[in-house]
Amino acid sequence: MHPPVPADAPTLQHAGLLLRSGQYAQARSVLEELVRRQPAQLQAHWLLGGACQEGGDPAAAERAFRAVLALDARWVPARVALGELLARSGRADEAERELRRAHADDPRFPRAALSLAQLLLAGERAAEALHITASALAVGAGDAELLGAHGYALQKLKRHDEAIAALQRAAQLAPQSARAEHDLALALHQTRRNEAAAAAAQRALAKGSDLAETWGLLGRALAALDRFDAAEAAFRAAIARRGDFVEAQQDLSQLLWLRHGDLSIATAVLDAALAIDPAQPKLLAVKAALHTGAGDHAGAHALFARAAALPDAHADVLLGAAVTALHSDRSAALAFARRADALAPNDDSVQAALCDILIAYGELADAEPRIAALQQRFPHDQHLRALQATIWRLRGDPRYGVLYDYPNMVRSYTIDTPPGWPDLASYLRDLAAALRRRHTTYGHPPDQSLRGGSQTLENLAAADDPLIKAFFRAIDRPIREHMAGLGHGDDPLRARNSGAYRLSGSWSVQLRPNGFHVDHFHTDGWLSSACYIELPDAVHGDGHEGWIKFGQPGLALEPPLPAEHFVKPEPGLLVLFPSYMWHGTVPFPGTQTRLTIAFDVVPA
Repeated sequence: MHPPVPADAPTLQHAGLLLRSGQYAQARSVLEELVRRQPAQLQAHWLLGGACQEGGDPAAAERAFRAVLALDARWVPARVALGELLARSGRADEAERELRRAHADDPRFPRAALSLAQLLLAGERAAEALHITASALAVGAGDAELLGAHGYALQKLKRHDEAIAALQRAAQLAPQSARAEHDLALALHQTRRNEAAAAAAQRALAKGSDLAETWGLLGRALAALDRFDAAEAAFRAAIARRGDFVEAQQDLSQLLWLRHGDLSIATAVLDAALAIDPAQPKLLAVKAALHTGAGDHAGAHALFARAAALPDAHADVLLGAAVTALHSDRSAALAFARRADALAPNDDSVQAALCDILIAYGELADAEPRIAALQQRFPHDQHLRALQATIWRLRGDPRYGVLYDYPNMVRSYTIDTPPGWPDLASYLRDLAAALRRRHTTYGHPPDQSLRGGSQTLENLAAADDPLIKAFFRAIDRPIREHMAGLGHGDDPLRARNSGAYRLSGSWSVQLRPNGFHVDHFHTDGWLSSACYIELPDAVHGDGHEGWIKFGQPGLALEPPLPAEHFVKPEPGLLVLFPSYMWHGTVPFPGTQTRLTIAFDVVPA
């Protein structure tokens, strides 16, 4: 596995000193002379490969590494170096062959497993990457970087608890590594463990990271914890370190919108960046999304159309132009959508969004086979299920009634009174006070269904507040009762009923007068919910004001399909329904607010 002791050690030592001091051209000259005189000198070829690589000549580096392997085919470090070089050159298949052989030759060499796993992860092959990292760790090849790759593969496979455990071990193995702390912070934030995520991001910064990405990650974790001043400062620090950091600019603008509900304040950071780069399609799209969330469809379409006119416009931008055109320039919408399709015919998210446009235009014959093809790959996708149901309703297909079986699939329950309260009304009063303390923003999230109200950013199921913890005990019986009532069957809802569940997200919404939810579905759920904590007097009127409605598609149909089913809210009432079901809220008048908790359920 290791090269023999060189015959010309002084020359090699001199070359090594030149390499360590960054004098790559001088080192290369010395080593090329040495290999000319001694072509069998393995370590000279090895050092020459490094000098050429660092000096920016990958072709010469490849020749040198191959010369090493011609002299000793089982010298693993050289094969790994070759594989990494090929990967950086975009020759993924060749790189994989070299790295797989290196890993097979020495399963205990961490760099071989690490580089192979990273290549597989870059190719969206997380399961294969996990097999490689797990096998290497099993034979004792573990180091912090390999554990990090192992954790990342677990994240990609949504095995979040295992991923966090692996990344915590990686950080322990490399106590001075800022990168290990950053990776841990990212995994914690993705599972909404934001207190721990913020702490890990701060440790990464303390250990020397000054990356814009670490500052941005800290900002997202702090924002989810309602520490808005600190989050804003972190986002501004991220942008100061990388002026083209679109994600941080988006996060900051959205935070400002949530805090102030004022478009001019929210878009100021975007306008500053656009003044430098007026043709930045991502920034234009971010600004357009804020205008959409604020109800300014014409302004949003103007921005999306401007971005769509750029030569490097992404398919997502074209779809944004199409969606906003449905509200302000309907004749242009389908043309934008067709351009997006031509640009990204194999992009699943583009195809799903394209189907929204096609259905809105009545192009059902075009939309339906696209939906069917996507459902083959994503059988539990709630967006696709909602679109398929809409097509069936438009065609009068009896299969629509199987998916939208309101009497059996939309059911209401009164939650339990948690221990420690004399009655449910007392508990709801205390819970309402606890929730209101968490509603510290004014603007609604621009990417959510809410209009005219606020939504908590944290995952309530992870909150430490005893009042909120009690809520999740109070809903357990109704959820289990609902699943038992659904039973089992062949339809998409009942077929997934395992009898066990877990929550995939939970939040609270406070609607102001005239606030509402646009008609939508829940992408990440199986069952979704609305639980009423405190209600305005208006819900007792005759016009369904403040009620939850079902069946009206949130698509720009002409004419629109009306809602088919309504449920009247009551304090302590929990409504459970399929996540694919279109639902929204009827606006309500008056001066009082409407306070709810919502969550999604998935089979366990």
